[in-house]
Amino acid sequence: MWSALSVTNAKELGLALVAVVVVVAAILGFRAWRLSKVTPEERERRRRAALVARGKMGDANITEIRGDLLFYAYDVRGVEYVASQDLALLKDYLPGDLSILVGPVSVRYDPKIPANSIVLAENWTGLRSHTKTDDVKSLRAKVKR
Repeated sequence: MWSALSVTNAKELGLALVAVVVVVAAILGFRAWRLSKVTPEERERRRRAALVARGKMGDANITEIRGDLLFYAYDVRGVEYVASQDLALLKDYLPGDLSILVGPVSVRYDPKIPANSIVLAENWTGLRSHTKTDDVKSLRAKVKR
């Protein structure tokens, strides 16, 4: 009788220990998952950084600026792409008069997915000087910080 009770107690103790380990692992896994969530702003910043690091450069033309959106067009291997970039998080890198931006610029794009492109990032700018060179020179100085 003593051996039967000890085996039963050992099984129950083992099951309880396994249950505690599973619960602790689930709690730790859930906390790690919640902490690892990337915000949309951070995801966009990482995309821009990846394009600056590995993207190919090309020529583009800014066609319109509407609010925080910059619309531009460019060609890659004979295919014309029309894209936009949200500049809301990059306002510190823009000149005061946005009208000077309309015209030719440089673009960085992903060679595997050419529609993935940027004109401006935290540490790179494709903006060129058009008429007010002082504004664009100060912009380039901000980007190189």
